[in-house]
Amino acid sequence: MAEHEALSTDGARSGLRFYGRRKGRPLRALMKRLLDEKLPQCAFDLARPLEDQFGRQVDRYLEIGFGGGEHLAGLATAMPDCDFIGAEPFINGVASLLRHLEEGQLSNVRIWPDDVRLILPALGQASLAGAFVMFPDPWPKKRHADRRILQPALLGRLAMMIRPGGRLVLATDDPTAKSWLLQAAMAHDDFIWTARRPHDWRHRPSDLPETRYMRKADHAGRKSAWFLFQRR
Repeated sequence: MAEHEALSTDGARSGLRFYGRRKGRPLRALMKRLLDEKLPQCAFDLARPLEDQFGRQVDRYLEIGFGGGEHLAGLATAMPDCDFIGAEPFINGVASLLRHLEEGQLSNVRIWPDDVRLILPALGQASLAGAFVMFPDPWPKKRHADRRILQPALLGRLAMMIRPGGRLVLATDDPTAKSWLLQAAMAHDDFIWTARRPHDWRHRPSDLPETRYMRKADHAGRKSAWFLFQRR
């Protein structure tokens, strides 16, 4: 995958190194229209206080790397009394989420179409009821370990942003990612793994939406793992 440097909203170099794709196949006319017309309406605005992003005070959740947006749109549909922030630098995925939002007439999602680390300073202490990291790029080679999303610095920031009693949900179907996701979260003192038996992490929690990617993994024989942590 190509390496990029993340850009802040004013175009200045952020100093963060981003590994991954920004764009895939050429977008269809519908997707281009959604990016031009709908994204400005539901984009996360760094210039506005977090409390003003949605115009109401309810539980908020963050999804880091929402892929095609099915999971995030499913959460927003099932939990209309909550608000959601989704960060995804892959523009094709952003367009896909916009389509889900338009089809479902969902207004409780704000999108950051870039590296999530650029908005973390805008999310204050105990501002989130929970966060999701679903099926991240596994970066299985040891020499690429520093490219994995769940680094100690990010976990420290999430521990600050997730309120006590809130949850951190991690999921993957990749054997290597299962190990480093679980080890990274368990190494942080502020998060408690809630599993009590193998069934707890071998089966998708009933309140989390199923996505096309999850079904594809199951059909291919890749067993997904679901790691639920609670903020102390």
